[in-house]
Amino acid sequence: QLPTGLYKKVLVILHDSVLPYMNEPTLMMDFLTVAYGIGGAISLLALNGLFILIHQHNLEYPDFYKKLYNLLDPSIYHVKYRARFFHLTDLFLSSSHLPAYLVAAFIKRLSRLALTAPPESLLMIIPFICNLFRRHPACKVLVHRPSGPGDMSEDPYIMEEQDPSESKALESSLWEIQSLQNHYHPDVAKAAAVLNQSLSEIEDDISGLLELSAYELFDKEVKKKAVDVPLEFEQVRGLFGKKNDIFAEHFSLD
Repeated sequence: QLPTGLYKKVLVILHDSVLPYMNEPTLMMDFLTVAYGIGGAISLLALNGLFILIHQHNLEYPDFYKKLYNLLDPSIYHVKYRARFFHLTDLFLSSSHLPAYLVAAFIKRLSRLALTAPPESLLMIIPFICNLFRRHPACKVLVHRPSGPGDMSEDPYIMEEQDPSESKALESSLWEIQSLQNHYHPDVAKAAAVLNQSLSEIEDDISGLLELSAYELFDKEVKKKAVDVPLEFEQVRGLFGKKNDIFAEHFSLD
């Protein structure tokens, strides 16, 4: 049993400062699988070490994707380790041998959580979802289903379901991304509108977007050159601004 702070510090350095120097890295299997099951930031940090054991030392973890799916909650767009988490999630979902229902469940859950995510996270997650569609064309039915649900109560997708195979994601549609096409931030609306067109075969490079911060987004907007937009201006007359307003005959704004 380790204190939470120490647990996090160990997991941050484990994958590059400990595992490469161990004669038998597989000895850390139990430690990492227990950490992965704790939840929250500790689970996110355990992903690095687990990835090395799965990729290089043939660790078999039957419920790995189920637990990864359950790590997706509203906090993932706000946590300190967001970039690390999505970098690894991108690697785990890169295999073309994953079943369509599993990838569709990840796409749907990420899209649902995106409805309350900040703009800097949305500018990363929308290209992330587009890349998943490029790798798994069978999931495009989520975008091209003509009769999508009219509102959230009709959506067959079960957000509370912990097992992605039972979430009915493939029966749903991606109305969440369509909603983001009306987002207040123009860059987010533009990014979401990409799904209205046929996607190119080349994947988007999201490495530069993983650590995008609200400060960088704001700074970019501030440094944009202002464009003078011609407006048709009509001087207000009367209290309610109408030309033939009866109040204009008796009241003045002066």
